[in-house]
Amino acid sequence: MEGAALETVQGWLREARHIAVLTGAGISAESGVPTFRDAQTGYWAQFRAEDMATEEGFRAHPARVWGWYQHRRQMLADVQPNAGHRALADCAQKHPGRITLITQNVDGLHQRAGSAEVLCLHGDLMEDRFLDLPRPCCHPDTVKAGSPPHCPRCGNLLRPGVVWFGEPLPWAVLEAAQQAARGCDLMLVVGTAGAVYPAAGLAHSARAAGARVVVVNTAPSELDYVAHAVLRGRAAQVLPALFGADSLR
Repeated sequence: MEGAALETVQGWLREARHIAVLTGAGISAESGVPTFRDAQTGYWAQFRAEDMATEEGFRAHPARVWGWYQHRRQMLADVQPNAGHRALADCAQKHPGRITLITQNVDGLHQRAGSAEVLCLHGDLMEDRFLDLPRPCCHPDTVKAGSPPHCPRCGNLLRPGVVWFGEPLPWAVLEAAQQAARGCDLMLVVGTAGAVYPAAGLAHSARAAGARVVVVNTAPSELDYVAHAVLRGRAAQVLPALFGADSLR
């Protein structure tokens, strides 16, 4: 991370009326969050990752898939937000309405760091929702315990509130993210390889609308060519340096 580039981006931050931030797995990895496939160790190594992340896999083996997500939730129990998560949360708290935080991560670390109204493109691992369209009898407060829990009247199963392979992103969240990308003056793309769409397309939308784009990553990404500046380094180091001493003012 070069000092001159950092100072340039700090100047862009001060000028920006609205900042959109897109984060990916890299920022969570710095807190020790394993990737989806890295979490498949021990007993879980015998199953294909795709079988744990599709509606078809869940319907075929609901207890197994539910157990897998409970395992992942337990792995996150002792994980804490890092300095990158906290820098974004602190800045947003000091400057309400100036930053829109969009994440591809499902671990909830941004929220635990204090960020509010996070746009979670791929859902939230800590939340559940009904597998099928809920009937009037389906209510989270009355589900019957089990693996997975279910509605005691109609049997509708609870499932993890994440986006599985083959499922669309939540429309309202994606629309809000696209509006933020098109309406920002500066977009930070943090800790993502930029290979997953439509999330990666947000950087293209921001640039096309006239915003500056800055990539923060430890390694080259597929969005480097879209960026006006690339800050090579860990999010837990770069973001506190960027936002330190109240850079936005």
